[in-house]
Amino acid sequence: MSQNHDDKAKKVISDGYHSGESEERPWGRWTVLDVGASFVIKRIEVSPGEMLSKQRHQYRAEHWLIASGVADIWLNDRQIRLGTGQSVDIPVGMIHRIGNPGTTALIFIEVQLGDRLMESDIERLADHYGR
Repeated sequence: MSQNHDDKAKKVISDGYHSGESEERPWGRWTVLDVGASFVIKRIEVSPGEMLSKQRHQYRAEHWLIASGVADIWLNDRQIRLGTGQSVDIPVGMIHRIGNPGTTALIFIEVQLGDRLMESDIERLADHYGR
């Protein structure tokens, strides 16, 4: 691995996520599976009947792969329902939200892509939990 690649990876880690980091949220939890120079991979679990905030990002795009369960997803003003094995791409700046309409946990893999990957790149537009 080149020194240049190591420096970029360290920058992303120090400015944002750390591999193995995990956080409980009112809707469930997320765990960082891997961090690279321009990507972060998270495992996100959404409890039955819960949903994440309506949000957008200024610096990152996301790809969501449904690993288990059913997801209601809002992309700008459009709603879609995805099941296990299905995925969706969310470009930088797109308003999005995901919820679990099911009775079992929704688990999805989120791949964040960009050069500024950090939790502070969340602009919440609506949130059931008052954040």
